Amino acid sequence: MSFRGLSRSNTMSGMGVSAHSKNTYMELQRKKAHRYVIFKIDEKKKEVLVEKIGAPAEGYDDFTASLPENDCRYAVYDFDFVTSENCQKSKIFFIAWSPSTSKIRAKMLYATSKDKFRRELEGIHYEIQATDPTEMDLEVIKDRAN
Repeated sequence: MSFRGLSRSNTMSGMGVSAHSKNTYMELQRKKAHRYVIFKIDEKKKEVLVEKIGAPAEGYDDFTASLPENDCRYAVYDFDFVTSENCQKSKIFFIAWSPSTSKIRAKMLYATSKDKFRRELEGIHYEIQATDPTEMDLEVIKDRAN
């Protein structure tokens, strides 16, 4: 096997996850310290890093506005809602954002790293793969949560 082939298979196996990324997710999940977290792959460090954290008071529009229009990201969103029985509930969504306008290399990198990263985040209720905003709009989130 050539060095080049070895290098590519390492890239394809997925990125590492920074301790900060895991801890920030745990703060969202356990302490409700954040509404959402957006993660970005740092190719040089070969790690998934926290790019942006949403305050608990921020809403879904703030979250979607924080995703880049032409680049891929991973995100978790803590969705609060009231059930038909009037119970307050919360579901955590993992969103793999891969807009059709992003570069093919980015799409491949995020696609091949997603499963490994997703497994690091325990307690995710739902996963959504979105290539345009309509695939993850608030109605989609509400339908999945109920």
